[in-house]
Amino acid sequence: MGRAHGHKTRDKNKASLPQVPKNMKSDGIDVEFNRELADHEDLEAMARSKAADQRAKSRQKR
Repeated sequence: MGRAHGHKTRDKNKASLPQVPKNMKSDGIDVEFNRELADHEDLEAMARSKAADQRAKSRQKR
């Protein structure tokens, strides 16, 4: 019996455990954003983010 034989089940279990619990993860959306206080850079960043989201969604459909 080789050494790897005894470690097989232990290593499988560690690989499937999450690093951060699901209830502690955030979706990354800032809910306190105020469009009236946004400057040009904020609006440009929002447009770039929206375009990137659309590209990512179109790649997932393929």
